[in-house]
Formats: sequence, C-alpha cells, structure tokens
Amino acid sequence: MDMQPVEISPDIFWIGVNDHKTDLFEGLWSIVKEGVSYNSYLIKDEKSAIIDLTKELFTDDFLQQIQSQTDIQKIDYIVINHVEPDHASSVNKIRALMPDAVILCTERARKMLISFYGMEENIQAVEDGQIISLGKHRLQFIYTPNVHWPETMMTYEPDRQILFSCDAFGGYKTLSGSIFDDDRADLDEYIREALRYYSNIVANHSNSVRKALSKLGNMPINIVAPSHGLVWRKEAARIIKLYQTWADYGDNGGEPFITVLSGSMYGNTNRFLEKVLEGIKDVGVPYEVFDVARDQIAYILPALWRNQGVLVSAPTYEAALFPPMTSVLQMAAQKKAFHKKVARVGSYGWAGGAHRTFENLLNDLRWEVVDSFEFVGVPKAGDLIRGRDFGIHFANRVMLAQPVSSQAD
Repeated sequence: MDMQPVEISPDIFWIGVNDHKTDLFEGLWSIVKEGVSYNSYLIKDEKSAIIDLTKELFTDDFLQQIQSQTDIQKIDYIVINHVEPDHASSVNKIRALMPDAVILCTERARKMLISFYGMEENIQAVEDGQIISLGKHRLQFIYTPNVHWPETMMTYEPDRQILFSCDAFGGYKTLSGSIFDDDRADLDEYIREALRYYSNIVANHSNSVRKALSKLGNMPINIVAPSHGLVWRKEAARIIKLYQTWADYGDNGGEPFITVLSGSMYGNTNRFLEKVLEGIKDVGVPYEVFDVARDQIAYILPALWRNQGVLVSAPTYEAALFPPMTSVLQMAAQKKAFHKKVARVGSYGWAGGAHRTFENLLNDLRWEVVDSFEFVGVPKAGDLIRGRDFGIHFANRVMLAQPVSSQAD
C-alpha cells in the first residue's frame, strides 16, 4: 500500500489503491508507464458506506485502507456504481468480512452481480434519483447507463455537493503525493491521460455521455470524485466541460490538427511522407506522427479522437492496405471517431490494392476523402514535388475546420 487514506471532505475519505502491476488495462490498453488508480470512498456517519470497491488483486491493500479509518464490521452499505472487475472483483472477499452490509446498485447491476460473482444475498436495487440518509450525509443515485456499461450509475452527496462519478471524468496514471487536481504540478499530464482514457474506454458511448452530462447540468457540483485518476476539487467544472468537448468530437470531428498514421516496409512510403509533412509545416497546421506498426493503439486513439485531419501513409501489402494500418482504422471505426478529413498516400510494387481496402474501411468511418496519391516503387523527383503540394493542399483543407473549443478551457 503506497498511499494512506485522504479526507476529501469532513467524514468522507478517499481509500483507493494504485496499480503499478497491470500492463494492459482491459487486457488491451497500455498502462505500463502510467499505471492506474482504483478510487474508492468511505463515508463515516451514523451509517457508514463504501462507494466503489477495487480490483481483486489489491483486496488486501484496500482492506488496510478501510481498517485504518473504521471497524470494517461497522460498514452498513456498499455502493457499487459499476460491476466491471476493475471496480468490483473484490466484492466476494469484502462481503465475507462484512456479511451484513447491504449492497446498493441498479437493478441491472444486481443481475450482473449474479452472473459475474455469483452474489445474490443482501442486495438492494435503488431507483434513479432515490436518496438514502446516512445521518448527516445523504446519498442520491443517478442512473448513467452506458457510461460505459449498461448498469452504471453515479452517486451524489447533495449536502457537500460531491459527485462520485464512476468511470466518467476519470483517467489513467497512478496517484502519488496528492490525489487532488489543485496540488498537481503535472496536471496537464493527468488531463492527457483523462483524454486517453476517454478515447480508449468511453468514446464509443459519447451519446450516452452527453445524456449523462445533461442530467447533471442542474446539479451543483463542488467535487468530482471518479473511480480512476484525480479528485477534482478546485476545477470540477473544468473536467466536466472537457468531457462535453470530448463527447462532441464524435459529431464535429474535433480540432484543426492532423493525426499522421505512418507505415512503411522499406522506407519508400516514408520518403514521400517527409515531403508531405514539409507542405503541412508550410501551412502551419499542428500534427502528430504515429508509427502504426510500433505505437500502441492506446496512444494513437486520443489523437484520432481529437484531431480533425487524418493523413494515412502506408503501402500496399499483398494486394491490400498495410495490415497494421487496417487495424488502426478498424479501431477508429469501432470507437466512432467519425467526421474527419482524410488524405491517403502510399506506394506499391507491381499492383495496387491498398486503396480498395481503404475505401471499404471508409464505409464505417464516415470520413471525407480530401486527396489520395500512390506511386510505384521508389518516389521519383516529380513525386516528391507532388508530395509537398499534396501536404499544402490537405493542410489548407483542415485549416477550414475551426476549433470547437480548447482543451485548456
């Protein structure tokens, strides 16, 4: 256990744990460098409650957090906002130590507790908007289905105006030193990791995010306490506004920047790409370059979600598009990174085929093709001249997309 409980408001404590062991979140998204926190919260009152649990691997650390603050037998309620194992797989071990504690969750979550953990006893399904009293504190339950599983809810403490927001407003990166936004000199890193988490985990459900944000719109919120990442006590409004911006990217295509997706077998496509990038630089449009064969998709998706422009640079491989590029574009479609402006460049040896694959992928991506260019073998002098002009033309088209907002708002 590398952190002690932290009081976020009188009688309300963060009792989370840090995960430095997991390499792939959900078995897919790289967190090797960043890690992740599993945030849980304890409210000590006439009746005491734990809000959210932890991953089974960290049950012992989690129990130490609870026991440092209260007798575990005195816990009356366990609020399960979300059944997913990173939140709740410790539930059987925890309940064995507090068998009389009542689990509070949605009706859908109650059924999922049976299918995931074989748990049926002492579970109370709460209604949307229902309020229970703990004594000085109250808990109000807010249904937020598909943010990001169908059984998900948030819990709100109306007297202190604290929103225990589950996966919403969360991010990767372990916590050390302080759990609060206003104590972090590296706040920009946590915001980047919140966007990465959004694009990896939540983006597919952006319509549901907008519905949840609308539901929260009239609620005064002083503190946002998510299940992963920072507790927002100074700039709670900022992370909520960022979520609105990020959710809207799915409809408006994002900011006037360019995501460059690069793949090359023997360097020929990359030689042409260098000239295209010179043209983009001439226009002054910011861009980010990713090697689709080497960069983990978890780091590519945030740029694809945020940036209006996409430059696909990859060769033909066995009469189809370079396979790592195909994989990236398929994931972009799965995550609903729609309404982009895209240009494609590439080489082929004796017969094409990459563009046919590319056009088929566009059926699911809803992207507007601005331009496309292929060459045979190595790029010739005339091709390289064309490359620079290609970049200028594409960058100017992306410039027409006006910023919808700034991440720094």
